[in-house]
Amino acid sequence: MPEGHSVHRLARQFADVFAGERLAVSSPQGRFVQGAAVLNGHVLTGSMAHGKHLFLGFEHGLVLHVHLGLYGAWDFGGDSEFRGASSIGAPRKVGERELYGDSGPDSEYAGPPAPVGAVRVRLASGHGWADLRGATTCETLTEAEADAVAARLGPDPLRNILGDRDSFIAGLAGKRTPLATLLMNQSLIAGVGNVYRAELLFRQRLDPWLPGTALSAEAAGRLWNDTVAMMSDGVRYGRIITTPARYWSGHGSPEHDSSEHDSSEPGRGLPAPEDSHFVYRRQGMDCRDCGTAVVLTEHAARKLYWCPGCQQA
Repeated sequence: MPEGHSVHRLARQFADVFAGERLAVSSPQGRFVQGAAVLNGHVLTGSMAHGKHLFLGFEHGLVLHVHLGLYGAWDFGGDSEFRGASSIGAPRKVGERELYGDSGPDSEYAGPPAPVGAVRVRLASGHGWADLRGATTCETLTEAEADAVAARLGPDPLRNILGDRDSFIAGLAGKRTPLATLLMNQSLIAGVGNVYRAELLFRQRLDPWLPGTALSAEAAGRLWNDTVAMMSDGVRYGRIITTPARYWSGHGSPEHDSSEHDSSEPGRGLPAPEDSHFVYRRQGMDCRDCGTAVVLTEHAARKLYWCPGCQQA
């Protein structure tokens, strides 16, 4: 499932390529015909992500609300003017893809291609298109209804508005539930998924089974700060990278230096996938810091990766 950084990149992408454009909205698959009809022909005025939820606002006060879930993805394509800083031209990410056809991105644009597969909703302007497939949620809401959806979610580290950090600290302090469960609770903190959960707990040297009530306010604040930093890196790089450059093959920098990264070219300045994480999907391998074998445990029906040597209570 795409985590919060991917959805924020999608929100930026829609703002880049569709904001201010009058869009043709359709449902080639047929499962969103009524919702598409009330959006069709209206101007996209804005886009917002909160956690794993995407909200696309239109001029007449209606909102397209999308949650990709496990299988959802957006495809983008268009002419040379249809470019966005967020995903077009960057490495392919979970949840966002770009397609141009056999002739490449600089070929003459003749409009969107014929839909392929189960396209739930298609948005199209004079310069490009976006197709949604496989989403868990795709619905048209009023602005008040969209606000109500966002209000049910916890603070989003990538929005990090005033009071969010304090709200997160207070939320942890009031729960006897293990941290490994709390970090996946979207009503407590929005956008964190399985990868970020494992990597955050490791980077903060936290026992996954430590209850929220046992975590000091100072430690909870550090956890929030690291979540903000780690997810912001995810937006910047287009994928989750949690290790500093000294852990990457062929890199010798002693610090995590964002100047070494350039996401404008796929793979340039970025670590190989096997060098990108401390514990996620590294079960049985030596911990990068202490040498203890990384453990894979089933926790709340999800896979939890952690290091028994570094993450002791």
